Amino acid sequence: MTATPVTGDLLYSEIEDDLRASVRSLLEKQGAWDAVLARTETDETVDRELWARLAEIGCAALAVSEEQGGAGASWREAAVVAEELGRAVAPVPFLGSAGLAAALLVAVGEQEILPQLAEGGLVAALAVPFGTAPGAPTPAVELRGELLHGTVRGVADAVAADVLLVPVGNDLYAVGAEADGLTRTPIVSLDMTRQLVDLTLDSVRGRLVASDAEGAVTDALRIGAVLLASEQLGLAERCLETTVEYLAIRRQFGRILGSYQALKHRLADLWVLITQARAVARYAAECAATGSADLPVAAALAQAHCSVVAQQAAEECIQLHGGIGFTWEHPAHLYLKRAKSNAIALGTPERHRAALAELVDLPGVPA
Repeated sequence: MTATPVTGDLLYSEIEDDLRASVRSLLEKQGAWDAVLARTETDETVDRELWARLAEIGCAALAVSEEQGGAGASWREAAVVAEELGRAVAPVPFLGSAGLAAALLVAVGEQEILPQLAEGGLVAALAVPFGTAPGAPTPAVELRGELLHGTVRGVADAVAADVLLVPVGNDLYAVGAEADGLTRTPIVSLDMTRQLVDLTLDSVRGRLVASDAEGAVTDALRIGAVLLASEQLGLAERCLETTVEYLAIRRQFGRILGSYQALKHRLADLWVLITQARAVARYAAECAATGSADLPVAAALAQAHCSVVAQQAAEECIQLHGGIGFTWEHPAHLYLKRAKSNAIALGTPERHRAALAELVDLPGVPA
């Protein structure tokens, strides 16, 4: 595969910095970790009020054009929001609705659902398992006569969705969340801040949104992988920050823990990994924003690297916090669960490394 690399400025722009400040301020007021933790012990796993506030500042459809009711920004700005939501492990349907669904609706030129989604009055979710990688087969939902039949397991953000976008062969159908014959069954999810749902369609009536939409679904999953990498980046950065803050004040054996050279080395190594993760995540976001032909490579690279870094950052956060890091009352476990869950979302690191090898024509390892 031959592609022209993106040569634009990957540094954060002033607009992106302002957007980050707005989102972070909102999350600090309405999405503090103790509130997030408390919500995991209720039946309302999605913070709809927080999502409404995020929609008010345009986060529901940053990459949707102003003509379609969106903010008229790009996937770079959406990636900045994903970073902040990862830092806060925010229980909102950003990835599913503002990411996967929005990208798919834009790709197929949908004109009815998209404006409502852009205004924040409607949440949409792509009805594929959360572990589906770009280009992987989607579940076998069938059209019998005029009705849909099938089961889709482990769908992200479907618990909050008003509309489900259901791939059926090469076509795409829209199904109302309260449609007759549709059953949504929440399942036990490792990440309690992102509830997964099993969908059962038994003689469900849907509306045909687009024909020959298989390529658009793949493109949407790739955009989702880009945003997920940015979310993983934000999570890793927050884990490093909280760990540094803790080691700077915690005393043991008469010394500040952060003064031990071995711990400094571990934090320095993690900082290097996060810096690399920022580079690949930003490059992927730039490729998505510009429609670069290098996007498949950039997305696979970002997911292959950021998934591993986020997990390592969360594991170090727990271990270097000592006993307090293992308690339910500390947010470290929220980061670890989100990092572990994200690592198998939209394709595992191994799956993306294999895709990357194929894209850049690396020979496989002999059996």
